[in-house]
Amino acid sequence: MTTEEIMSLALGMSGYLRIPEDSSIFVPGKGIRKVLFGLDVGTAELQLAKTMGADLVIAHHPPATAVEVWKIFLRHVEFMTAAGVPEDAALAAVAEKVEGLKLRGQAANYDHVPSAARLLGMPFMNIHAPLDELGRRRMREQVDTALAPYQPARSTGATQKGSAPVGTGLAAGHATAGDVVEALLALPEMRAAPTTVQLAMGNARDPVRKVVVAHGAYTNGGYPVAHTCFTHGVDLVVYIHIDFGELQRLRAEGRGNLIVTGHLAGDSLGFTPFLRELRGRGLEVTTFSGVIEPTA
Repeated sequence: MTTEEIMSLALGMSGYLRIPEDSSIFVPGKGIRKVLFGLDVGTAELQLAKTMGADLVIAHHPPATAVEVWKIFLRHVEFMTAAGVPEDAALAAVAEKVEGLKLRGQAANYDHVPSAARLLGMPFMNIHAPLDELGRRRMREQVDTALAPYQPARSTGATQKGSAPVGTGLAAGHATAGDVVEALLALPEMRAAPTTVQLAMGNARDPVRKVVVAHGAYTNGGYPVAHTCFTHGVDLVVYIHIDFGELQRLRAEGRGNLIVTGHLAGDSLGFTPFLRELRGRGLEVTTFSGVIEPTA
């Protein structure tokens, strides 16, 4: 396979129409048979791949903040509006973080790791949002399974050119926050992880009708996104991680439920189907750097 074919595979699986701003082919390659795949890759890991005889290194996380990565964070607006949050409120919730990401993109040494890959002659790429979208869908399916006995959720098509479809998260009934935790814990990657799915805020007995799975938007939405969701009728927000200070702000308000799945477990949900496809095409894939591969 080529790096272009591998990227196209990820895009096709996730519904993306183009390569998103947080993913890139830094050093193209062809005739790829042996792949090293991990969450985070730096210059040392590139040298490791060279020593192992790998034909390609695939990182999940971008090696630095890309100049236009802020555009991916706008997916939070899609998640929120699909759950009934007014668009102006959703845009206000992401405004500060978007500005910060724009400034980080201007300051970052985005070429540090890619330049090392070029000097080593090591094909190198990263795939972020497409794999996160695969993981978000799996979490969304589990959430909807928990809510389904009461009223199945609806789904929408893509709401922004080039982005993947977003589930509305609308499901009426009296499932509880604890039901959603148990549904997420049923995922093999969650069971295999040393972390666990936590109800970081709220009560397991709280009724849940509207759920936003806020994953696949570069990073978590922190206090502003969760606060805005709760203000506009969302009962539960799912993040894969959150800063403790932002969680404390939410707890102080005493509104809504927040589930934290664990970063590596949440990211690995998107890796499993993608790696299965790569291996099914005859590639030898070695995983490292935080990838959780369930044994059953």
